Amino acid sequence: MPIKIPNNLPAAEVLHQENIFIMPEDRAVSQDIRPLQILLLNLMPKKIQTETQLSRLLGNTPLQIELELIVTKTHQSANTPAEHLQAFYKTFDDVKHRTFDGMIITGAPVENMPFEEVDYWQELCEIMEWTKTHVHSTFHICWGAQAGLYYHYGIQKQPLPEKMFGIFPHTVEYRNSILFRGFDDTFYVPHSRHTTVAREDIEAVPELRILSSSEEAGVYAVFTRGGRQIFIMGHSEYDADTLNQEYVRDVNAGKPIKIPKNYFPNDDPSQPPRVIWRAHANLLYSNWLNYFVYQTTPYDIGAIRDGSRT
Repeated sequence: MPIKIPNNLPAAEVLHQENIFIMPEDRAVSQDIRPLQILLLNLMPKKIQTETQLSRLLGNTPLQIELELIVTKTHQSANTPAEHLQAFYKTFDDVKHRTFDGMIITGAPVENMPFEEVDYWQELCEIMEWTKTHVHSTFHICWGAQAGLYYHYGIQKQPLPEKMFGIFPHTVEYRNSILFRGFDDTFYVPHSRHTTVAREDIEAVPELRILSSSEEAGVYAVFTRGGRQIFIMGHSEYDADTLNQEYVRDVNAGKPIKIPKNYFPNDDPSQPPRVIWRAHANLLYSNWLNYFVYQTTPYDIGAIRDGSRT
């Protein structure tokens, strides 16, 4: 089944070229099924790039999905054209009366700042509180995961001695986790961050379980029992060239940056990067949509407000 996104969204043309099925609104309303309502809070600076990456993964499933895009109203994006935001994005005030089967909260390049100093922190706290009663399952990515763990459970992020930058091998710790059903013994995930969350702080919270980790990159996936809140520390959604763009940006800005690990053949930035994470990225999002959203969300989407999981 396809993903339904606005017809003129730049992602639509990209996904069409990649043979990912995009359904126009007139066809979607003619089908006698209830599509999954997925809300994306896009905190990344390059919003068009991020919405395309996530639409690609959400659209590669057998489920029909309607994707709604929102941004914070307390922060003005400097890297996305205003006309794009006006055409395709809403604010939390526009959607807070609704309920959603799933929600994604992206990362953001503010990890070196204390949470409370981020200009949209109070708005984000309001949104995260709202997810507890209006979203069936919320999927937090990178800084969004750190923010969620801090808001919901008081777990503080910790600075790293140097940027965690590259593609790192991971293993599944909790073998019964259906979020990682079908995963290989070792799988790879892109990371690009300056902070981390300590394992012992997560393990001290009875409601949380660590699902997957990396010897080098640390804790990767955490969830609450039942999967109402899922926290993913890496960027499985990244395109082949995303880390290269970040590397070139930092080199040109004169910032101290090492070549991303396990990314360029022979650590040679002149060669095209190797994509060794895409298959597991698709599987991760398919498993989330299938097992934590579609299989357990109520048919009456309004019933999400009562907090039950069937």
